[in-house]
This record gives sequence, C-alpha cells and structure tokens, in this order.
Amino acid sequence: MKELKPKSQCVLYARKSTEEDDKQVMSIEAQLFELREFAERERIEIVKEFTEAKSAKKPGRDEFAKMLSMIETSKKPLGILAWHPDRLARNSVDGGRIIYLVDTGAITSLRFPQFWFEPTPQGKFMLQVAFGQSKYFSDNLVENVKRGIRQKLRRGEWLTLAPLGYVNNYKTRNIEPHPNNSRVIRRAFEEYATGKYTLVSLAEFLAEHGIVQKKGTPLAKVSVVKMLTNRAYLGFIKYHGEYHDGNFEPILSPTLFEAVQKVLKSKQRPRKQKERYDFPFTQFARCGECGNMITAQYATNRFGTRYTYYRCTKKSGKCSQPYIAADALAAQAQTLLQSVSLPLEEIGVMEKQIDTWESESISSRGEVAQNLKSKLSETQEKLDRLVSLYLDGDIERDLYLTKKDALLRQKAKLEESLGDFGQQGKNRLEPLRSFVLSLKEAGKVAQTKNYAEWRNFFRSLGSNPEIKDKTLSINWGELWDFTAKTKADFALRSAAYSPRGAVNSDKVNFGAVIIHFARTYFERN
Repeated sequence: MKELKPKSQCVLYARKSTEEDDKQVMSIEAQLFELREFAERERIEIVKEFTEAKSAKKPGRDEFAKMLSMIETSKKPLGILAWHPDRLARNSVDGGRIIYLVDTGAITSLRFPQFWFEPTPQGKFMLQVAFGQSKYFSDNLVENVKRGIRQKLRRGEWLTLAPLGYVNNYKTRNIEPHPNNSRVIRRAFEEYATGKYTLVSLAEFLAEHGIVQKKGTPLAKVSVVKMLTNRAYLGFIKYHGEYHDGNFEPILSPTLFEAVQKVLKSKQRPRKQKERYDFPFTQFARCGECGNMITAQYATNRFGTRYTYYRCTKKSGKCSQPYIAADALAAQAQTLLQSVSLPLEEIGVMEKQIDTWESESISSRGEVAQNLKSKLSETQEKLDRLVSLYLDGDIERDLYLTKKDALLRQKAKLEESLGDFGQQGKNRLEPLRSFVLSLKEAGKVAQTKNYAEWRNFFRSLGSNPEIKDKTLSINWGELWDFTAKTKADFALRSAAYSPRGAVNSDKVNFGAVIIHFARTYFERN
C-alpha cells in the first residue's frame, strides 16, 4: 500500500520546570515518547525538536525563543506539537505571543494529545483560557506556598535546614541546639571576640572540634563569616531580608554577638564599589519591528554627560528602529499606568456597588439555600419513615431497597447542590474585588518612581509590550482597555461641558460604569 503523505509539519516542544527528574510529573523523555507516537498516528511530520528544563512562569526561555524565531522565519508553514498548553506558557507574555502568531498565521496549527485546538475564534478563545488557567494554577501554587511560609513565620518556626549548631526537630517542625556543636559555636564566638583569631585560624579551631565541610576540610572563610553574622544564634529567622522572632532557643547572648560584629568590622578591608547599572526596562518589551528584545546602554555627549538609552538588540539582523531615551520611555510607561488608574472617589463608588451586590446576593442566596435545606430535610424524613416501615414489616425488601436507593441519590444530589451553591456564593464577586484592588495598585504604582514596580505591574496585567517608532504599547485586554477608554471619555466630556474650575454637581461617576461592565465581563467569561 502506498504510504500517505504527512498532513502537516510541526516543531516539537517539550519542557519541564526543573533540572531535577524526581520533581517532575512527566519527564522530557516521557513527553518525547508520547508526542512522537501521537505524531505518527496523526500523520504529523516533526521537522525539529526543542527541549529545555526551565520554568515558564516568567518570559525568557532560550529554546522557546529559538522555536518561535524558526517559525517566524520559516518559508514553509509550521505548527507546534506539545504535550499541553501549559508546556508552552504559564505567563501572559509568552501566551499572548503564541496567540498573536496564530492570529497572524505565522503558527498554522497547535497540536496537543490532551487538548483539542482549532484556529477558529472559539478555538483561540479556549486556548487563551487554557493559558490563563495555567497561569492561575501557577500563581495559586506560589500563593499557597507563601501562605504556608507566613504561617510558619508567625509561629516562629525555622523554614529550612538547620544552621550550624542546631538540628531540625521534625516532631516540633522547628530547630533546637545541637548537644555538642552548639557549645562549640558559642566557644568559637568567645574566642573570635578576643580579636586574636583570623577567619582561617577560627576555621581550624572549629575543625579541631568536629565542625568541618562535607569533605572533611576546614570551613571556607565565606562560611565562617556567614556563621559569625548569623542572627539565628540570637533566635531570629531571616526571610527575604526581613528578620522575624523565632520560637526556638538562642545559642548566643546579644552582648557576645555584638562584640564579634565589632571585631569583624575592624578587620574588614574597604572594597572598591562596583558600578551598578540601573536598566529597569530591559527584558521587558520587544521591538515592534523585528520582535527581538529591547536592551539598554549608556551614551556620553560631548559635554561628558551620560544618558541611558533603550534599543533593539537586532539579533535577527537589520532593524530600522531608533533609540529611545530612558526618561522618554519612563514618561510613556507612567502615562500608560495613569490611563488605568482611577481616583479614590471612583474606587469608593466601585467598592460600594460591590458591597450592594453582595448584600443582594446574600439575601437571594439565603432564600435558595433555605429551599434546598428544606428539601434535604424532607428527603431525610422520607428516608426515616421508609426505614421504619421496613422494620415494622409494612413494606417488602425489594421495594424498600428501590425506594431507599432513589432517596439516597436524591439526598446526595441536594447536598451537592447546596455545597456548590455555597461555594459559588463565596466566589462570585471575588474577581470584581480583585479587579478593584488592581486598580488601586495601579494608582499607587503610578505615583512612585519605582520603575521595577511599574515593570512588574505591566507584566502581571498586560501582555505583549512593544516599542516601535519610540512608542511603548501594551495589550491590556478587554476589561482594562474599557477602563482606560471610559476614563478618557469622561475626562473629555468634563472638559467640554464644564467651565474651568467649575464643579459639576450632576456628574455621573464613571467608576459605576466600569464596575457594571466588569460584572458583565466576568459573568460572560
């Protein structure tokens, strides 16, 4: 029989989040095996395979970028074959780029063994939902971990492997002083406080008393400094640069610890400070002409004044896009932030409206819930009567079992409905409250000059930031675009119909318009 020609050509992409095999639900090797079999069944020709062990929570994957570059420059139409959409993207930037390339026809098809996709409006919508769901699961996992860490910090529990001089107690989920090493650590601090020891001689002292590296050699100088400056010995926990009270026994007294710090400081050599470069908008936007990342550099004019500029990396070859000054880019970024930031009075209007809806919802839900509870109670009473009839011999066993089964299924269905209803009631307005909180955050961020916060805000809510013809643009999405447009429309209307300095008492709060649209948006999506 004559072999059929492949229907399509695809590049294969397989990814795992870490280099450690034991932390993966499905390894790259397993993905490759399954995808190759799928390709053979579906008559897909794999033209190239891309694999990498890197998280997709943030943009910046090398192999992913190479794959998209190959697709964009290919003379033949190419699709992508992957295990699941979450292998391609878990962030809005990469997900948005995939959807954009599908929209423009650069990506002809997306094939997944566990996810059916068609390049139709409905298919692209479902793909966007899948990318958004992947990002939600990723964000939710991170938040759960953070919540657990915050709880441990409130209880004063040590978060990681015990430091030198302590041991982990897995029953108490905390640390406690080592019976021997804690005394050695205290003695080492006492000796160093005399000023007679160097870091090397103190490492030798520790080695003589059994505290060494894994290979049996004395501790390195950097490890000794880390030990001498470790506030865990005072009963503190350090997390993200902040100290917290620990619920474990200190090894040292504050007086001894401070004495050691003075000796350390007196022996330190002044170091030449390295020049730090502040380029907050690098690895943020892409060139609107060629799609390469925007980088930054310094330039000095003839008067010796140094300026910062952002430009395209031009890694793909020629690109006609000009440089843009850092202050001009920052000004545009602030304008974009201000376009979606609302006055506090409008935020108040939106929060008040949500509270009103919540009160109405509680009242309505109360009636429905009471109705469900009444039906559940009636069903339970019927079950009780049925059991009584059977025990009294007034009903045959077969009929009893049939009726009991029906009532139990009815009861289970009512309990499920009541549970689902309660959960829906709790979560129904949460997206609206999150949206309003984001609007608040936009206002706060826009008032600062912390460019890193600006960048992070754009990354969290927008997608596909581009710079073209010295102009920064970002895809906010339908809800945020509506917010910006509504704010701008009301500003124009107010300027057109109100004299300068006059106050319009009949002003309609545009926050109310936005929150009503947002409610419709979330109900629709």
